[in-house]
Amino acid sequence: MPNGAQALMKTLADAGVTVCFTNPGTSEMHFVAALDSEPRMRAVLCLFEGVATGAADGYARMTDRPAATLLHLGCGLGNGLANLHNARKGRVPVVNIVGDHATYHMPLDAQLQSDIETVARNVSPGFVRTSMRTPDLCRDAVDAITAARRRPEQVATLILPADVSWGEGGAPCSLPELSPPPAADADVVAKIAEVIRSGGKTALLLGRHALREPALIAAARIAAHSGVRLLAEVFPTRLERGAGLPPVERIAYLAELAGVQLAEFQQLVLVDAKAPVSFFAYPGKPSELVPAGCSVHTLSTPAQDAAASLEALAQALGAHHAKPALQPAARPGRPRGRLTAEKVCKAVGHLLPERAIVVDEAITSGLLLPLMSAGGPRHDLITLTGGAIGQGLPNAIGAAIACPDRPVLALIGDGTAMYTIQALWTLARENLDVTAIIFNNASYSVLNVELERVGAERVGDKARAQLDLKGPRLDFCRLAQGMGVHAARADTAEDFCRALEYALSHSGPHLIEAVVPESLSGVKRKALPWVLKALPKLPAPLARMLKKKLAP
Repeated sequence: MPNGAQALMKTLADAGVTVCFTNPGTSEMHFVAALDSEPRMRAVLCLFEGVATGAADGYARMTDRPAATLLHLGCGLGNGLANLHNARKGRVPVVNIVGDHATYHMPLDAQLQSDIETVARNVSPGFVRTSMRTPDLCRDAVDAITAARRRPEQVATLILPADVSWGEGGAPCSLPELSPPPAADADVVAKIAEVIRSGGKTALLLGRHALREPALIAAARIAAHSGVRLLAEVFPTRLERGAGLPPVERIAYLAELAGVQLAEFQQLVLVDAKAPVSFFAYPGKPSELVPAGCSVHTLSTPAQDAAASLEALAQALGAHHAKPALQPAARPGRPRGRLTAEKVCKAVGHLLPERAIVVDEAITSGLLLPLMSAGGPRHDLITLTGGAIGQGLPNAIGAAIACPDRPVLALIGDGTAMYTIQALWTLARENLDVTAIIFNNASYSVLNVELERVGAERVGDKARAQLDLKGPRLDFCRLAQGMGVHAARADTAEDFCRALEYALSHSGPHLIEAVVPESLSGVKRKALPWVLKALPKLPAPLARMLKKKLAP
């Protein structure tokens, strides 16, 4: 009879959980040993827990099914929390397995003893369970997998005590068949159709599953027929975009710019999305971004089928035969001269390969990426759903393992890259087809912007030094080479294009260090708060023009 860990391994594989991103410790050794008992399970070692959790997130975004993590006790879980937070905010399915001390050892308060359940509830509010008996382990695992996969998807945390893992009498369990998510109720669809017919300016705000091709096509038919606008959440979990797909405008990160986008609407219809709010609170500025006088309606919740709901709405409006507006094919020209963040984005748009997966954690340096890649070949875009930096490189690992036949480009800021730089080692170990582009501007540039926006007074050298990465300047080429990843540095557009062409034509992991100045610095950074403050007082056409210039 198998022990608990062996039975758990078979239960996971039978349920389609066939990848486990690991950073194990002593309590998880029987789980580690059980990996060899299940040939269907791929085990991927990560040198930091935040890499493991971010990789599981990226994998699930591209497959729509969970991977497992393996973390060591409460401290290991704590190290992985940031990217589990991003997964939670993105409603991404993850089976988060955390080892614990043997049940009889817990009362002794050993050095690594902690309250794992309390920590886990921050990222797994819907499912946290400690499996206390070997015979119950696989049933608990099935419940965790079911919770992770059922709409709305979530991080499900299963805590595995060591003696439950090594105990005899493990019994594999089968995953019950999951019912497909329902579409929106007919009366809700009829109500939303009436809202759209009423004539007030209306926008559909699309999130999560509403940003995939079937839902986008249905939404675009509604837009073509009824004149509604299509908007996407600020940071989509996964957005399918490029030539031949309906374009959709993302809500701007800066609350003031989002206000300009939303100001003209009398009605906002949510489709697998939540009403937009400001990322942070700012003195004297509203936290809720829906304008006064705009009514908010929900077509479909995250528990429902967004595509089917949009199809039903198209039918109700008579829009199901309307011709959707599609993004025409277009690429920017090849950039030249001194390298800037804008030219990096232009080069990516110029050279973007077919069926790429683009992971965007470039923060300020990537502001022009959506514009430069809009008409490129069809691709998937992954963004920073929860705002906790250090997601990009781990997401790239997971995406590359999920889709080994597709190239992955990860655009990463220098500050955020250092949160999970260990991901480079896993990229090399697994020989993944990932090109990491690091914008090295030697600054936490977005925080310099925020320092101006919040109105902080008497900012001196000590304060500025907390946002500066110039001393010493990070050498990403050496960091990458030290972990087995081919690397090149570029400070001209010509060098960058050559490096990117090389990376895209040679399989395996590559890193390109793009040495660029800050996108927003000097007078631009000083002026930005004043421009943003003035926006509500400007004529609407001028405000929209400025918004487009600042965040296209």
